[in-house]
Amino acid sequence: MSNLHAPVCRRCRREGAKLFLKGEKCFIKCVVEKRPFAPGRAGKSRTRKKTTDYGIRLREKQKLKKMLGINEAKMKLYYERAQRMPGRTGENLLKLVEMRLDNVARRLGLATSPRFARQLVGHGHVLIGGRRITVPSYEVKPGDILELKGLKNNFFVDLSRQNFERRGGVLPGWLNWDSASQKGRVLRLPEKGELSFPINDQYIVEFYTRR
Repeated sequence: MSNLHAPVCRRCRREGAKLFLKGEKCFIKCVVEKRPFAPGRAGKSRTRKKTTDYGIRLREKQKLKKMLGINEAKMKLYYERAQRMPGRTGENLLKLVEMRLDNVARRLGLATSPRFARQLVGHGHVLIGGRRITVPSYEVKPGDILELKGLKNNFFVDLSRQNFERRGGVLPGWLNWDSASQKGRVLRLPEKGELSFPINDQYIVEFYTRR
């Protein structure tokens, strides 16, 4: 079984950290808090080995891959593109993945988890400027307007936003949500302090440069 298709909570347990992949359950009844040990029959009795420098950097890269739901080839493409951009490679990498359509939908409060956000996009429910986009990795740009279509009335959007606000979710400064029209707008590119992935980007850069 591919890691990308492993049960969601097992991925968090494998990393020994909450990756917030399962929406509401991550905030209410997190398996990692109940079973803070590696998955598998021997997980509870097996202590985590001391991680090498290479292992630390590998795990940080794996965390980001699992959060995004992408494979190694796609991850490498993001890294290579970030290298060609001016500025810090690690910061550029996180900005690139932050601007993915599925992530923008999640940050607007339209989806409770990265996986749910990918499903919304993949099923054709997300429109940009009135055009249906079905590619989760589509790069959103400043000025783009997002809305949900193909769902019964506006109940789904209202419920998603209510859950988002109930969890204390706050829109970052680079996004705006208009409750009247139920549309979100990308105001600008995110800054370093507004990135949502709790990842040490320098470790990922070092992983690829030391290979």
